[in-house]
Amino acid sequence: MRRDDPGGPGHADFLAADHDGFRTRVRALLDSLVSANAEDWESERRISRSGWRSLGEAGLLSLDHAGPGFLHSAIFLEELGGLGFGGIRASVAVHAYMATSYLHMFGTEEQRQRYLPGARQGRLIAALALTESTAGSDLRDLATRVYATESGYRVQGEKLYVANGSQADFLITLAASRPPRGCSGLGAASLLVVDGDAAGVSRHPEPMLGWHSADVCRVRLTDVDIGAGQFVGRPDRAILHLVQALDFERLVAGLLAVGGVGHCLALLHAFVREHHVKGVPLGAHQAVRHRIAELESSYELVRFYGYRAAWLQANGRLDTRTASVLKLRATELAVTAAQTCLQFHGARGYAADAVAARLYRDAMAGPIAGGASELLRDLVYETT
Repeated sequence: MRRDDPGGPGHADFLAADHDGFRTRVRALLDSLVSANAEDWESERRISRSGWRSLGEAGLLSLDHAGPGFLHSAIFLEELGGLGFGGIRASVAVHAYMATSYLHMFGTEEQRQRYLPGARQGRLIAALALTESTAGSDLRDLATRVYATESGYRVQGEKLYVANGSQADFLITLAASRPPRGCSGLGAASLLVVDGDAAGVSRHPEPMLGWHSADVCRVRLTDVDIGAGQFVGRPDRAILHLVQALDFERLVAGLLAVGGVGHCLALLHAFVREHHVKGVPLGAHQAVRHRIAELESSYELVRFYGYRAAWLQANGRLDTRTASVLKLRATELAVTAAQTCLQFHGARGYAADAVAARLYRDAMAGPIAGGASELLRDLVYETT
C-alpha cells in the first residue's frame, strides 16, 4: 500500500512538473516487476536472477547517480521504499547505487566497461563488502588484507553482512594494503573489485531478523588472487573515497526510508479507518489521531529535507552534514512509524507473518546499516 498522493511535501520545490509522469511510470513498473514477486523473494531470501534482469530491462538499474538526472533516482528510491519490503529495497539500492557508485566515482575506464553495463542490465549483480567482526561503523580495525605476490596481489579475510552476497558477480571490497605506520586501518587501506567467481571466494548465508530478501551473507576471501587493475581509486587511500561514497550511501538510505515511512502511514491510516473499537473506528479516538498527526508532521518535514538533499546531490553540493541528518532522521522515523503501526494493530500485528511485523523488523535495520545513528549524531555535531 502506498500513499495516494504521488507528489505532496517536498515535490514542488525541487522537482519539475514532468517528474510526475516519471513517478507514475516508475510506480507502475515496480508494481508489475516487484510487488507481484515480493512475497516469493522474501521466501527465497533473495531477488531472483530473472527479477534482476527484468529490473535492468525496464531501465530501473541505470538511473543517474549525479547531475540533474539524480532527481529521477530520488523518485525511484522513494517509490522503491514505498513498496514496504525493506530487504528488496536494500538489495536493489546496494546493487544500483551503493556498490556501483565506487566504480562511477573512482573506477578506471576499463573497470567501468567491464562491470557497469552488466550491472545496469541486471546480468551482473553487485555487492559491497566493507564490514567485519571488528570493523563496522568504525572501519579502522580491518583484518582483511591485500598483499603483493610474484604474479599480482592476493586477498585474505572475511566480510560480514554482505547484501546480495550469495549471487554477487563482483564485490567492492575494503582491505588493508600496507602496515598502518602509526595510524590504524583506513590510513593504510584500499578498495578492490573482487570477482564473485574467483577461486577462494565463498559465501555463507547470515539470516537476519528482517531484510529477508536482501540475501545477506558472510563472505570469506581465502587466498583470492587479483590483478593490479582491480584496485578501485588510489591504493592505500580508501579513506579519501569512503568519505564521499558514504555520504552518497546515506542519502540513498534516507530516501528509501522516506518511502518506507510513507508506506507505513498509508497502512496505518487504512487500518484506523477500518478497525472498530467500542463501536467506532479506531481513528475516532483522539489519542490515536494525535499520534498519527505527530507522525505525519514529522514525515512532511523529513520528506522535504530528503528532496532538498537530492537537489544538492543533483547540483554537486551534497555534504556530510546533510546526508547524515537525512539518514538519521528518516531511518529513526521509520522505526517510530513501524512501531506505532504494529502497536495499533495489536496482537494481529505481532504475528510473525503480519505486514506490520515485517515493517517493524525491516525498519529496525535502518538506524544500523550504513552508519549507526550514534555515529551520525557525532558527524552532525562535528560538522556544526
